Amino acid sequence: MPSRYPSFRCSVPCLILLLQALFLSRAFFAFPGAPVSYFPPNLYPAFQDVNHMVIFGFGFFLMVLRRYGFSSTGFNFLLVVLGVQCSFLVEDLLKLLRVQHNEFGMQSLVRAVVSMTAVVISTGAVLGKANPVQLIVMTLVELIIFHVSRWINSTFLEVPENLTFMHVHLFGAYFGLAVTSCFPEPPPGLDKNRSTPKSELFSVLGTVFVWVFWPSFNSILLESRWEAALSTCLALAVSAVAAFMLSALTSKDGKFRMAHIHSAVLAGGVTISYTAKIIQYPWIAMILGLLGSVISILGSHCLQRCFNPPLKLQDTSGVHFTFGLPAVLGAVAAVPLRVVREINQWSDLSSLGYLTFFEIGAICQTISTALITGLITGLILNIKLLKAVHVSKYFDDQFYWEVSFQMISDSLGGSSFSTLMKNSMYLN
Repeated sequence: MPSRYPSFRCSVPCLILLLQALFLSRAFFAFPGAPVSYFPPNLYPAFQDVNHMVIFGFGFFLMVLRRYGFSSTGFNFLLVVLGVQCSFLVEDLLKLLRVQHNEFGMQSLVRAVVSMTAVVISTGAVLGKANPVQLIVMTLVELIIFHVSRWINSTFLEVPENLTFMHVHLFGAYFGLAVTSCFPEPPPGLDKNRSTPKSELFSVLGTVFVWVFWPSFNSILLESRWEAALSTCLALAVSAVAAFMLSALTSKDGKFRMAHIHSAVLAGGVTISYTAKIIQYPWIAMILGLLGSVISILGSHCLQRCFNPPLKLQDTSGVHFTFGLPAVLGAVAAVPLRVVREINQWSDLSSLGYLTFFEIGAICQTISTALITGLITGLILNIKLLKAVHVSKYFDDQFYWEVSFQMISDSLGGSSFSTLMKNSMYLN
């Protein structure tokens, strides 16, 4: 391997070993005397769905780049297994600060995996730019800040605890956008950040897995899961149908675009996540799913042409219009829906103003915290100590993985050695 490729032989294993030792020691001292919580056996199947969604679904969902497949799936798996343990540690420390008894059980594991969704979404924004050390550091910082933001929402803004976890979409999208804005832009001649039919096929495969398991994600932290799962299924179905319809309408030749299907079919699940518990009529879930798909596809056109170039945002996998904008729509739509529910239940109408203020305050707090801390994190990730990748080496598996000549040749569209030599830029 050329000398200009820095080696991560020491930095990555040492960092992983240090973190694993920290997690192990904290688990040894914190959990032996803690009561183990047991929950109904039907919780584990839902946890399996969420686990498959985060590891397998999002792992393939991020395979949008033609020469970054190993890193998309491999780094996602590494971050998830480290981040789940980190989430345990952060929640444990927050409980100690709040003078609560430590509790270890399936519910804690579920909360940890759900929290990791924020990191997975943020990873999509910096996809191909950050090296493993930077990604691990980003994971640790983001999980800590997300749990603090969630604690602020639940303690001071009186947001229900299960709803604070649904802010993972808002937090993950805008944290990732803020981080990626601190990375240098790739040179204009670099075309490694484009996709191929094969990479798009794998990415849509991951999208389908996320789509199938999303009802479990929205309902796993709720007591009445069936109502939330039903609302999510309806919203996802309508958003998928609308994605195909709008894709054909917005394309120049009337053909479907895989990029639209890749992002818009999930918009309904993101939008409904804030209101799945309180929706009383199926048509409301279906309208939210339709609006989520509309804002995703139209937002992709507007953002990529009007906002991303002047703001110098390199949203590699489109997390802003896949998760960010639908999450904003869902969070805003939740405010009038909760007000209407309070009125129908003849609750204390004098508290509606405070309820609305707290709901909007939680949205603003989550987005602002994500943007500010994301900018600070992005600046930290680009210090020399973390071995920032040169812009000419963005979006390249060979920088981190052993890649065979045949695989390089196939990714470049040819199988012969002469084709490989003609495309020797991959090796340089």
